[in-house]
Amino acid sequence: MAVNRIAVLGLGRMGAAVAAALVLAGRDVVVWNRSESGHDRLAGELDLRAPHPQRATTPAQAVLGADLVLTSLADGAALRDVLTGPDGALGAARPGTVVADTSTVGVATARDLAATAAAAGIVYCDAPVSGSVASVRSASLLVLAGGPEDAVERLREVTRPFAAAVVHTGAVGSGQAAKLAVNAVVYGLNAAVAEALVLAERGGVPRDTALEIFTSSAVAAPLVRYKRAAFADLDAEPVAMSVDLMRKDLRLIAEQAELTGSSLPLTERVLSVADEVSSAGRGSSDMAAVAAHLRDRAGAEPPR
Repeated sequence: MAVNRIAVLGLGRMGAAVAAALVLAGRDVVVWNRSESGHDRLAGELDLRAPHPQRATTPAQAVLGADLVLTSLADGAALRDVLTGPDGALGAARPGTVVADTSTVGVATARDLAATAAAAGIVYCDAPVSGSVASVRSASLLVLAGGPEDAVERLREVTRPFAAAVVHTGAVGSGQAAKLAVNAVVYGLNAAVAEALVLAERGGVPRDTALEIFTSSAVAAPLVRYKRAAFADLDAEPVAMSVDLMRKDLRLIAEQAELTGSSLPLTERVLSVADEVSSAGRGSSDMAAVAAHLRDRAGAEPPR
């Protein structure tokens, strides 16, 4: 079944970038966001290269006539409200529509919403993404898709303007399971870079020099290179992933560990540190703020 019209629900940084990529690729797109700021963000992404797509006033209005719906929202509660709340998308989408959620909401939420969607004749895929806004702009995002194979194939066709690959992870919920595993590495690595950076600084290595070493050495994972600017100057870079959103994801990872009987001592410690950073007033800062927090804890001068 061809995908003609695409609805994008949620115009945060990722949602706006995805919507812009689809519009610039010439796709028929309708968008919805709870506040005007999302539409401003989308206009900034388009940067006069294309007109603003059709705007809907409710999620229900946005999905009328859509063949595929992409959601990009902060958490499971927001997703559930957009899909099943007043003027929710599932109440208006036509049978056979594919709803693909790109958010990180956890396995249980994905399976529950898939069952609700199926009762209305709608196909739900959990399709969280790995990458950044820069990845969307360079069409190098990774999509981890759980759901029926035919629905994932329809999603694959739609994602070409912003994703390099769509990995079919298995049944609904497996995309979330894969994303939580990826995020366990991401947040652990973020904490390790923060610790190592402070250690190097207090050993007399200038911050920029330490970051150059990290990005040129055996530890130069894509995340380390991508976060270099934020670690160099936290205030000079836009927030890519806030400490509080990191904490939300870490709690989902902890829940998944409990459900699967997995022991994740490192992740538990990273969550504890993230809670400290948030309590210190940096919850809305980029996750690179872990380094600033550890720097503050260590004090102004290293021991002699």
